[in-house]
Amino acid sequence: MQSVDKEVIQAIVEWLNSGKQCWLATVIETWGSSPRPKGSLLACNSESKLMGSLSGGCVEEDLLEKLVNGKLATSEAQFFQYGVTNEEAEKFGLPCGGNLDIVVEPHQPSKKTIQHFEQINLALQNRETIERTVNLASPSMSLKENVPYKNLTWDKSDQKLVHIYGPRQHLFIIGAGMVSKYLAEFALALEYHVTVCDPRSDFIEDFNIQGVQLVCDMPDDAVLEYADDESTAIVALTHDPRIDDMGLMVALDTEAFYVGAMGSKKTSASRMERLAALDVSSESLSRLHAPIGLPIGSKTPPEIAIAILAEITAVKTNTRDLIRNQLSSSTAS
Repeated sequence: MQSVDKEVIQAIVEWLNSGKQCWLATVIETWGSSPRPKGSLLACNSESKLMGSLSGGCVEEDLLEKLVNGKLATSEAQFFQYGVTNEEAEKFGLPCGGNLDIVVEPHQPSKKTIQHFEQINLALQNRETIERTVNLASPSMSLKENVPYKNLTWDKSDQKLVHIYGPRQHLFIIGAGMVSKYLAEFALALEYHVTVCDPRSDFIEDFNIQGVQLVCDMPDDAVLEYADDESTAIVALTHDPRIDDMGLMVALDTEAFYVGAMGSKKTSASRMERLAALDVSSESLSRLHAPIGLPIGSKTPPEIAIAILAEITAVKTNTRDLIRNQLSSSTAS
């Protein structure tokens, strides 16, 4: 399963190599309840093929209409704003008060342009970050590899766009079981760098998902080496307290924005008692999400993986409590 960014860049490379002109649209600013975040991408070519997403579909249709009617420039960038009025927001499927600013870059199939996007594509294939700087006034493009991820920046006065492609967050998974395999696949599609740690060599050897970093080591040491930062989510999924508890003891004292452990309510209560007996503070224990995942009635490994990643996303966007309350209300009714 690939990320949207990777699919968009791959499409551009294929189109350029086949001699087709294409356009790259990027969301450079949002206000209100916009359907897609800054940095969202859409590509289209001279044959009206689309790849990517900027909204629920209406903005994409409008850009395609502009392309068909010859209103997309072939030599210079253009700027479009959607959702300025409530009427326009409704027309383009944007929530009330939601606005999108979009820049559309035209690209001819020149050798220099093809090499530019091939370099981005290679970095994404290798799960590496790459910074793309575009000066639309010049115009000029440059790339810088292996930079720390940060959000897109747009300087309106200088017409300078800086966009970093590649993994945005890090998911550190303790345990290389079946749930971990689905969770890793889904996380890769959401632009996570994924590390799977398991001291059991036979489990690691059977974990063959491309793009995942594998660590055959004890989780306490591995957490300190690979996962002690605020852009990381740490999950313990082995169901073996000899492994999970060691990793959690360390994980709960890291800067990780999320720490969770799989298990029933009874198992989770027992885990809390064990960790408390190992001198893990009540403040640290309050950070632990257990049972892990949003309560959506998940039973199968892929369903459990979806619930886990949904909760991580909700924590990241500060909507977890709201969503849990809504789910509880709907269940009660």
